[in-house]
Amino acid sequence: MRSKETKVKFDLHTHHDRCGHARGKIQDYIESAIDKGLDVIGIADHTPFFSYEEDQAFPKIAMPKSEFPEYVKEVLRLKGEYSGKIEVLLGIEADFFPEHVELYRPYFERFPFDYIIGSVHQVDGVSIFNKRRWKGMAEKKKVMTKDIYYQLIEDSARSGMYQILGHIDAMKGFYPEFSDIQTKSVEKTLKVIGENDIAIEINTSGKTKTVGGWYPSDDILELANHYGVAVTFGSDAHDPERVGDEFDSVAKRLKEIGFKEWCYFKNKKRIIAPL
Repeated sequence: MRSKETKVKFDLHTHHDRCGHARGKIQDYIESAIDKGLDVIGIADHTPFFSYEEDQAFPKIAMPKSEFPEYVKEVLRLKGEYSGKIEVLLGIEADFFPEHVELYRPYFERFPFDYIIGSVHQVDGVSIFNKRRWKGMAEKKKVMTKDIYYQLIEDSARSGMYQILGHIDAMKGFYPEFSDIQTKSVEKTLKVIGENDIAIEINTSGKTKTVGGWYPSDDILELANHYGVAVTFGSDAHDPERVGDEFDSVAKRLKEIGFKEWCYFKNKKRIIAPL
């Protein structure tokens, strides 16, 4: 179910210090959003690694499992406290591991998330941001790696677990040449995302990596528009100063590409806002 609203300024992808690699508390991101004139701020920190026995398998990557309910509780408390000043949304950024989908799903179903961002952060067990993987790699293997990456994104779209897919070409982050690897899998994946009616984010955190710019590229956004893929915005801020970063520039570029609207989510219901 969808509804339409007037122009709204929003940011659905922000982190905080629970994940171990971001600066500031949740409230700092909310206050920054208010200072920058946002109408809606989504908090979407990294999910714990639920498939590991340890409470916090990777302290510099994600919060402990024991902190997950506390995270939800804090966002819901702040949602109430800031009512009338800014709309605070409860989100989460979830790693997509196809073998663990059914393990993760119950954790999401027990809490009132406004939306869940599904992100692929690993291919063949290696971080997508590990630029060393490409050193000395044959061209055929590069194509295969890119195909696996997009197959995972495609599978995440089909899982039914997410409202948004995160940074769908972030593998170029520390390896800009990734975009030049020729494969038909990118278009195939965009078609599947459109068929499954999942939104993708325009994520401006690429500027913090070697590649610069945004995720995804204009070429991918043009395919997304062609296949009727809904779009949303996320700064992927790991510092309160980056909240809403380049929102207006992204809106302008999307209109140039041909988009007329984008969206955000409340209670997992898509809210359409004109560009």
